[in-house]
Amino acid sequence: MSGLRDALEPIADWFRGFGLPEPVVHWGHPLMMAIVVFVMGSFVGLAGWRSRVVADEAAAQKSRADHRKIAPWLFGFMAAGYTGGVLSLVMQGKPILESPHFWTGSVVLGLLAINGALSLGGFGGDRKTLRTFHAYLGSIALCVLFLHAVLGLRLGLSI
Repeated sequence: MSGLRDALEPIADWFRGFGLPEPVVHWGHPLMMAIVVFVMGSFVGLAGWRSRVVADEAAAQKSRADHRKIAPWLFGFMAAGYTGGVLSLVMQGKPILESPHFWTGSVVLGLLAINGALSLGGFGGDRKTLRTFHAYLGSIALCVLFLHAVLGLRLGLSI
């Protein structure tokens, strides 16, 4: 899809103008996203589940509040990281759409967007089934994220 590459090339050229060392261009995205995925993602998932299963109501409320505070940031960082990863591939002259890493990233953003929409929509009037669906969909997104990290490491080592 040269149209996408052609559209992104001016942005990649702008970043190339910074004269970043090759290891930063090659491994910057994986390092930053590993922090987002493993630290923020794990925290958001654990806080969400903790709010559902802990018996102490005060602890459940705190976990729910933590989940609500951090989850939007996780999505924002994931969207920014997605963009950064695509730009990194363009900067390195590598194909964009051929990697399973690209596709798992796309799936994760879609799953997280659905989960965010459920939350912003008040879970359809605070329906328990939608809250449960949200919890399991978020867990699936985290599992896909961990697969995404493995695929990203494989991609990084192959280029």
